[in-house]
Amino acid sequence: MAKRILVIDDEIQLVEMVKIRLETENYEVVTAINGEEGLQKADIFRPDLIILDIMMPGIDGFEVLSRIRANPEIRHIPVIMLTAKGDSTAMFKAHDLGSTDYFIKPFDTKEFLNFIKRYI
Repeated sequence: MAKRILVIDDEIQLVEMVKIRLETENYEVVTAINGEEGLQKADIFRPDLIILDIMMPGIDGFEVLSRIRANPEIRHIPVIMLTAKGDSTAMFKAHDLGSTDYFIKPFDTKEFLNFIKRYI
């Protein structure tokens, strides 16, 4: 059975690129383009891993992460923050909210795939 990954990011082109690349590695991928949609899909889809952007319209990735960690049904899912925010304040905040790891955009897809394999 293929491992399932949920990608939550408002950059549609990036989401499609990540989805295609992950699917070539035989992952089952579901996408969401905002935080609310991502939370709904996390609850329904129950992925093995969530890739989450921070800067999104509506609720941001920090709030999404906080809600994921507050939900006993999905709190155990590893969450990798994938964001352009490379500052230490954002990294520490994500860590404090329970992120599993933090990856900064732009990124090398091969390196990112190796990164994902740590948690799946």
